[in-house]
Amino acid sequence: MNGIKLAIAVYLTAVTSVANSAQDNAGGVLNYGEYGRPATIDPITSNDMIAMRLTELIFNGLVGISEKQEIIPELAEKWEIDKEGKNYTFFLRKDVKWHPKPGEDAQPFTADDVVFTFKVMAHPKTITPLKVRYEFIDTVEKIDANTVKFILKRPILNSLAKFTFKIIPKHGPKNPSYLTREDPFAQRPIGTGPYMLKEINSNQEVVLEVNQGYFGGKAKIQEFVAKPFADQNIMVQALTFNAIDMIVMVNPRNLPELQGDKRFVLQPYNGLSYAFFGYNIRNPLLNDARVRKAFTVAINRQEMLKSFFNGQGEVISGPFAPGSWAYNLDVKPQPFDKNKAIALLKEAGFQPGSDGILEKGGKKLTLTLKVPIEKENEGVKRVVLAFKNYLKTVGADVQVSFMEWQAWKEAIFGQHDFDIIFASWVFDDSADISSLFHSAEIGAWKNNFGGYSSPEVDGLIVESKLTLDHEKRRTIYRKLHEVLADEAPYTFLWTLTNYSAYHKKVRHVAIHPYKFFPYAKSWFISGEDEKI
Repeated sequence: MNGIKLAIAVYLTAVTSVANSAQDNAGGVLNYGEYGRPATIDPITSNDMIAMRLTELIFNGLVGISEKQEIIPELAEKWEIDKEGKNYTFFLRKDVKWHPKPGEDAQPFTADDVVFTFKVMAHPKTITPLKVRYEFIDTVEKIDANTVKFILKRPILNSLAKFTFKIIPKHGPKNPSYLTREDPFAQRPIGTGPYMLKEINSNQEVVLEVNQGYFGGKAKIQEFVAKPFADQNIMVQALTFNAIDMIVMVNPRNLPELQGDKRFVLQPYNGLSYAFFGYNIRNPLLNDARVRKAFTVAINRQEMLKSFFNGQGEVISGPFAPGSWAYNLDVKPQPFDKNKAIALLKEAGFQPGSDGILEKGGKKLTLTLKVPIEKENEGVKRVVLAFKNYLKTVGADVQVSFMEWQAWKEAIFGQHDFDIIFASWVFDDSADISSLFHSAEIGAWKNNFGGYSSPEVDGLIVESKLTLDHEKRRTIYRKLHEVLADEAPYTFLWTLTNYSAYHKKVRHVAIHPYKFFPYAKSWFISGEDEKI
């Protein structure tokens, strides 16, 4: 992460004089392109990056993380931690109001909202990827209207940074006990952040308007508009024809098209992310790790990265993003080896059928690969079709199915109706993979969608949460990396260098490596360039 911090720091130094000379240029609308649209917009039920970026603008946590990666006050103005590291008392700001509901006055933020948020996250009927992450909290108590105390089950490493989770209003959700994706709040949330939801229009664009009464001072840009695109090439065309001002993540194949255009700034950032093919281990054909390992060595990941993404990334070997302190550099990616793949499949009991497709116990090795239609762009299409063709050469028949985004999420996370998926995860600095691979996270709308279960992995994950020794946790994570690389619940592919592209009229842009928008309150649009 040091390289990322350095890049941000250098960039901020370079633009400070520009920002200071145009501080009064507030207002304007920033239209930005997203690759797809969010399923929900609240910070609890959502599990996609598009929603995470929006919730950074709409909500606040008790604490935040500064551009220098320091913990700073947000909804809490100060805090106290006892000597044992188990009691965290937060003293809340008294000048914070919730965004008003239509036709209502804005209500004050209080300790009741903090208690409510935690109880909703912890409720068994709330399906959220946050539950496992905050299991270390035992209880939360309201001391008075502006003071809350969290009592931890045990002291944990870097615990204060975990209180960045977003607070939702007690009067927000329709259900007072737990939150579902069907609750109106999930689509029409209200928060305390610098921007509030104005509308979701007929084009599924999410329009946010500035919160005039934001406790941290009014943001400079009047509106943020998230415009969904199903095709990345069209999104780039929209940028070049001035239909949008920013692309959050540019397809690497489109970078040369933008690099020579002086109207735009290309800013790199590392999203601590990786792409993968994930397997449904409930399928008996995929329950044998030898089959999954065979698929991994049957594809030439390095050649795919080079051909489809201009080599702008790194092939990976396991469940942590390379840039993360948890990544085990001693575990090397398995090289492309067709003969090894064939041998592994034979060892797993598969024999060629009359049509060349492998069989075992009378069942053909025919599998469905489901991809959301928002991913149906040239680069991803090539990856998916290459995967299909590589596997065909070792006797596996892969049927590719492109699906509408919501239908895909329902099939994968809701119904578990798939054999293989192509997707990606984005992480924060905690490198917490428990929601992906712990057996307790198997179930509808949970992140262990493939049903992977390993007592060894469960034990290592629990052990990692119990230790207060950072080096011991690193050692445990290195072992987790080694085990999961061998078990292959995913075929781990690569991490890409991300680039945002934006019109040069958008100034003072600092990008958070995985949440993107935490510093957007200070961005502004230069009036002198607005007509370019």
